[in-house]
Amino acid sequence: MTAHASDSAPRRHKGEAARRRLLLAVLWAGMIVMVTPFLWMALSSFKSERDLGASPTVWLPREWTLVHFEKLMNLLDMGGHFFNSTLVAVAVTGCNLVFCSMLGYALAKLNFVGKRPVFALVLGALMVPGNLMLMPMFVMVSKMGLIDSYAALILPFAAGAFGVFLMRQFMSAIPDELLEAARIDGAGEWFIFWRIAMPLVKPALATLAIFTFLQSWNNFLWPLVATNDPDKYTLPVALATFAIDPTKTNGSNGVLMAGAFLVVLPVLVVFIVLQRYFTQGIATAGLK
Repeated sequence: MTAHASDSAPRRHKGEAARRRLLLAVLWAGMIVMVTPFLWMALSSFKSERDLGASPTVWLPREWTLVHFEKLMNLLDMGGHFFNSTLVAVAVTGCNLVFCSMLGYALAKLNFVGKRPVFALVLGALMVPGNLMLMPMFVMVSKMGLIDSYAALILPFAAGAFGVFLMRQFMSAIPDELLEAARIDGAGEWFIFWRIAMPLVKPALATLAIFTFLQSWNNFLWPLVATNDPDKYTLPVALATFAIDPTKTNGSNGVLMAGAFLVVLPVLVVFIVLQRYFTQGIATAGLK
């Protein structure tokens, strides 16, 4: 019995090591598939026209150049469109952090009439495809006279069902005894929410901030529908309209790659800055 157990232990360890190696290989393969298009786009934005049209394909630029970025800046108001995207994304993210946290705290820690139906409504909203709401949102924004305004780009996304659900789940993990102790000491609900609950859910706030900023920054369909004035275009809309105009691009893929690289760059910066909190939020999402 002892000899059999001693023989099975090395086999078990070898099997676990093989599974870890297989998992690592799968993760590396997935990473390569995800990173390759972005890497190709980033490198192509610095290539010369000769390298872009080379056959066989040239991965690393033989001649690094910024000419595509210069052309893009001259042909497109990147500063204005970058301001529009930044304003909308930051405002939408800030509103979601505040409003979703408020409703999440109320659903998790407060007792009020209609609490269950409100939470059921939030869960139901998660099942509704976003594109299905385009027509009702457009009609509502149009009747309010907000077409071609920043309010039209911000207000419909000031709070989302996903954010409410995420914050409610994290707020539920806060010990009730901690909040009750604060109430006994005379603290009001606003003080408890801002000074006790919010600092305890920083990972959730970072996770929500990343998801919301990413979604708002990359949002293309709604800004295209809600704005007719080119001065109000966000970066994705401006770049798309620029790409289909042959008189501006002159058939240069390098200019389009440079534009796409500038669109993606802010998202990478936000993710890198909040990566630590984002990892904590994902790791503790299922704990209570």
